[in-house]
Amino acid sequence: MATLFTRIIDGEIPGRFVWEDEHVVGFLTIAPITPGHTLVVPRTEVDHWIEAESDLLAHATSVAKAIGTAIHQVFSPTRIALIVAGFEVPHMHIHVLGADGEGDLSFTKADPAVAPEVLDDAQQSLKAALRALGHGEAVPAD
Repeated sequence: MATLFTRIIDGEIPGRFVWEDEHVVGFLTIAPITPGHTLVVPRTEVDHWIEAESDLLAHATSVAKAIGTAIHQVFSPTRIALIVAGFEVPHMHIHVLGADGEGDLSFTKADPAVAPEVLDDAQQSLKAALRALGHGEAVPAD
């Protein structure tokens, strides 16, 4: 059975994509910890990140860096954090989020009630920033 993330990647479930290439996608989580919180997910279902091919892991991290740079430009947090936990969905994913302190790195701060228009605005802002950073080929059309 396909994972939740595969169903999002395949378009069975809607997602707010900011990045798409042949190996990974980036989409906003529906329960962000901080504004612009994005998940970088390989198209291939890999359960645990240590099971990922090294090239895929390196590529996913490179994409996370690009998205993190966009988050930093758009939302101006103190730091950009990466979290690879893997408990929510058995499909490798990297959380990319802004943080102003270690307290911002707790999943207990995830907000499942963010208004859809707030998520839509974050998506559009991140896509514009990624295009401005020279990643237009990987940014989905509006």
